Amino acid sequence: MSGNENPAATPVDLPVDLPVSAPPPSLRPRPAGAPRSVPSRPTGVDPIVDCAVYVGGKRHAPVPAHDSLRVATENGGFVWLGLFEPNEEELTSIAERYGLHPLAVEDAVYAHQRPKLEHYDDALFMVLKTGRYVEHEQLTATSEVVDTGEVMVFLGASYVITVRHGQHGGLTDLRSRLEEQPDLLALGPSAVLYAVADLVVDNFVEVAVAVEADVEELEASVFASDRRDDIGRLYQLKRELMSLRRAVSPLEVPLQKLAEKQIDVVPDAMRSYFRDVLDHAIRVRDQVGSLDELLSSILQASLARSSLADNEDMRKISAYAGIIAVPTAIAGIYGMNFDHMPELSWRYGYPLVLLLILSICLVLYRSFKRNGWL
Repeated sequence: MSGNENPAATPVDLPVDLPVSAPPPSLRPRPAGAPRSVPSRPTGVDPIVDCAVYVGGKRHAPVPAHDSLRVATENGGFVWLGLFEPNEEELTSIAERYGLHPLAVEDAVYAHQRPKLEHYDDALFMVLKTGRYVEHEQLTATSEVVDTGEVMVFLGASYVITVRHGQHGGLTDLRSRLEEQPDLLALGPSAVLYAVADLVVDNFVEVAVAVEADVEELEASVFASDRRDDIGRLYQLKRELMSLRRAVSPLEVPLQKLAEKQIDVVPDAMRSYFRDVLDHAIRVRDQVGSLDELLSSILQASLARSSLADNEDMRKISAYAGIIAVPTAIAGIYGMNFDHMPELSWRYGYPLVLLLILSICLVLYRSFKRNGWL
């Protein structure tokens, strides 16, 4: 599954009541030096992308966002509230209305979390990393290959709140597809959590396939007949692959809990769905791990080939230095200008010495050539 969500689109039928208030005392202040996500939502744009009540798997008539939880509870349904990069005041106001745990709210505001699943009383909070392959004409030593974002999901008995950070991983198309599957939505808020996790993992599958093509291109380049310097490109791709691995590997534990543990807000009927996502996540993890190992082998092969090329260059330099040493030594001896030296007075001494030098150099050249030094 995949989708692109437009954060700037504000639904006209969803009046929003988000009073600006100070965070409650229970919300911890941001620790000094803690990373804060860089907001990409334009100033003044509503953080609520969509808000809908679902009853029996079908979308209820539009209701105000501030009244949606009450309507969902009275009708035995649930509300799905989609947010894009809310600030602390906006999310705090929503947290008071839905009774969200302040520690989970803090994680959702500041982002930069590793994938995890946390249980707060009768609610769940899950963090998922999203991934996108960055297209490029040619991989360089500074190319960005994998772009990551985050989706946080608050899950309760009658609500599911998705908080998205980053310019990709939109959920609008996902919501539309889910609304075409009322039987799945009828299973409750956990169906949305499953769909989001499935979308994230499917995107990672696409990213891994695209990165594999880059790895194959580098492998062909390293073993090509013409000599290239691929060390920088290999190291950059390995760093990007590490970023992908950090996003994929931690998913296994949260998905395993959802598939195997008894959780109040996750019906037993949803476990098989989460097992399917877990299976896909494990396969992606193994694929990324294999690519990382292959890239390490290619890097070692590139270093070995570079070292071998350097050795070959040194052998050539040494061979030519040995050949040049012959005329240098003979000319140096005769340049000492002693009175009594062989062949000084002989008419053919000079051409004989030149012939001797040429003969010795030729013998040395053929010897080095035969031994593979030249």
